[in-house]
Amino acid sequence: MQEDRRLAVLRAIVEDYVSTEEPVGSKALVERHGLGVSPATVRNDMAVLEEEGYITQPHTSAGRVPTDKGYRMFVDRLTTVKPLSSAEKRAISSFLDGAVDLDDVVQRSVRLLSQLTRQVAVVQYPTLSSSTVRHVELVALTPERLLVVLILSTGRVEQRLVELSSPLADDDLATLRSRLLLVATGQRIADAVAGLRALVPADDAAAQPGAEATGAVVEALCEAMSDHRSDHRVAVGGAANLARYGDSFDSAVRPLLEALEEHVVLLKLLGEAGSSGMVTVRIGAEGPYEELASTSVVSTGYGPEDQSLATLGIVGPTRMDYPGTMAAVRAVARYVTRILDEA
Repeated sequence: MQEDRRLAVLRAIVEDYVSTEEPVGSKALVERHGLGVSPATVRNDMAVLEEEGYITQPHTSAGRVPTDKGYRMFVDRLTTVKPLSSAEKRAISSFLDGAVDLDDVVQRSVRLLSQLTRQVAVVQYPTLSSSTVRHVELVALTPERLLVVLILSTGRVEQRLVELSSPLADDDLATLRSRLLLVATGQRIADAVAGLRALVPADDAAAQPGAEATGAVVEALCEAMSDHRSDHRVAVGGAANLARYGDSFDSAVRPLLEALEEHVVLLKLLGEAGSSGMVTVRIGAEGPYEELASTSVVSTGYGPEDQSLATLGIVGPTRMDYPGTMAAVRAVARYVTRILDEA
């Protein structure tokens, strides 16, 4: 019973400090949270929590504030993630449903996350290497010119023009299209490349009808699949939100602003993409960079069919609304996943 009560006291301290940014005293806790015990009992509980390292007193005669260990206990003991309101869900749906392509989805997601959480939002572009081939299409622009279209599970579309030295008959084009679809559709990039290269005729068969087109199209598709420009790309939004924390977060603002310019650093902050729907919270010194020890990161993976293609999340001070932030990160990831799944 005492442990449950102390956890309730810790929860109340975290909620009040996040809300007011002021050290929390025992009298205020009793008045605001209806803990059902006297201020003296709460003071005793606070003394135990302080001794165990969950809260600390910033200066003499002040109330208490949570430590990183206290925030960790608070997050670990959350029984449920605070649900978003119907209005918030409708806003997410209407905002993201208007996206026209992958770039638009990512840019809209990062703006939405920063607005919902009032933190710095980071969205990683889906990595090419972890995606699968959704469709391959060949379009004859002229008998000697083909448009090769590659559509991936991330919603990414790649187009390549292929010039031929001799015309390709319609029947040969249809046959080539069928062979490409057979070996590539539904395959991961590495497996699709291997299957496509196996279609290229050996030297002694190079004179067969369609051989030149097969080699040229396969080369174009493999080149498109090896384009890793987006594998380390991230979109960032809401940097202006850092200004609202004032002096209390001043020591972390400069290194965080510098980190926002380095995509590799941001990707390491977000961590590896976990399974979709699983939210990861790294608090303070749990992160990979000592100079960002006063920040927390809330992140999750996203991708269709339970396949995490990339990560999105927020970066902010350890003094944040963890339940609300976790709910927003999870909700946006689910909507992005649904959009990519339907693309």
